[in-house]
Formats: sequence, C-alpha cells, structure tokens
Amino acid sequence: MTDGFPNKPKILKGAFVEYGLSLPPLFVVFQFNPEQLSRSRSVSFFAPGGGTDAVATEEGEEGETSSTITTGSANRNKSLRELHQREFEDEDDLLAIREAQRVSIQEESISFDIRLDASDDMNNGNIITGEFGILPRLSTLELMMHAKSDSILGSLVDMLGSDGGFKFAKSEAPPVVLFIWGYTRVLPVNINSMSITETEFNTHLSPTRATVNVNMTVIEGKNIPYTYSKVLKEVMSVLNLANITDLANVVVPG
Repeated sequence: MTDGFPNKPKILKGAFVEYGLSLPPLFVVFQFNPEQLSRSRSVSFFAPGGGTDAVATEEGEEGETSSTITTGSANRNKSLRELHQREFEDEDDLLAIREAQRVSIQEESISFDIRLDASDDMNNGNIITGEFGILPRLSTLELMMHAKSDSILGSLVDMLGSDGGFKFAKSEAPPVVLFIWGYTRVLPVNINSMSITETEFNTHLSPTRATVNVNMTVIEGKNIPYTYSKVLKEVMSVLNLANITDLANVVVPG
C-alpha cells in the first residue's frame, strides 16, 4: 500500500548494537528516532605547574559555548590568567599562548529519549507483542548495562558447549555498545545511565508504552568505529569550505 508519495526518501533508523559476540545478542533498533540529541564536551585549560584553577569551556547541542572558572588550591603556582597577562604581556602571540597553556579534554557526552509503543504491533496481531508488550525491547536495553558475567544463558551455553571448543566471553564489565546514527556516526559508547518510565500496561501488566532516557559517553581512541566517525567528521568540516565566502561578512582586525 502506497502513501501517495512514491519518491519519499526512506528514513534510516538509529540503533544500539553490542560490539562483540554474546548470548543473547544485544541490539535495539529504535522504533521511533529520538526527536533531539543533546551532545556536550568540556575542555579545561590551565597553566603549567599551576594548581587546579581552570577554565572549562562546554559546547552544547547547538554549538553554544560557555565558560566556568573553578578555584583550586591556595598553593597554586600560577593561574591561567596570570599566564596570559604576565608572561606574554609584551608579546602579541596567541600561538605562543596556545602552546604554553595546558588542556584536559573530556569525553563527548550524548543523551536522548527513546520512545517505545506497542500499539501498532498489537493492532497488527503480533503475538509476542500482544503477550509481552515492549518488554523484550526494554529487557535488551537494560542488559546493555549488566556485566556479561551475569548472563545466565551465557553460562549455560558455556557448560553445554565446553567440549565443543567454543565459549562466550564473560566479562565483569557491561558490554561495549555501538550507537549507530546514520552513515556518518557509528560511535562506541559506554552507557552511563538509563531511566525508564513505563506509562501503559496490558492485561498481564506488561508495559505497552515507555520512554527511556539514555546518557552515554563516547569511547575515543584508535578503535575502528570511532576512527571511521572521526574521519567523516573531518570530511564534513572540509565540505564546510563551500561557505568560505561568508568570511566576507565578518569583521576581522588586521
């Protein structure tokens, strides 16, 4: 059945997919894409040899930046402001300042809400959804925060298959999850918190509607998924050069 728009582009779905083999496999394709993503990263600047005085700059969802000053120990040697004003008071060289000051860059944090609703599947006669509602999806999301060594099914497979030469990895830490958001962002993440609000239930008290708030940090480094996403971010920045003529409307002091 067509909706009257044959050329309507297909909208990709976001997803969580566990990195590596486990039992049961952990993956959740978002039923409804989040309406918004909140992304933030903080950067702390400080003077070399100074205390813990720092200026933290945070970039919000729309690119706004804000700065906060954290007061450190009274035994500090030098503040960042003193570094800027005294050591370079006779030298107009921002590049020298850049090299002199120290910086601590924190991980990128991402948060959003996932909405789950069993109404459509129930109306279409889905037997599993009719019995359990959205509980299978919720359970998979919750297991993404459990240590792999807690897996009862994984332990059973290990016992049954110990003579067959295969075993499932059993870690004391929760799984690493890939947050997949389109072609350009495939990010390995640690899920820091998950808040589930169940709002409707079927006759068996299985939830049929819920909102899940997720907060996570990106695992940066030389791993393949992050490197792939970082390269594409740099490619997007190169594409921004198409807007270089906008500089003509900016006042830059000579």
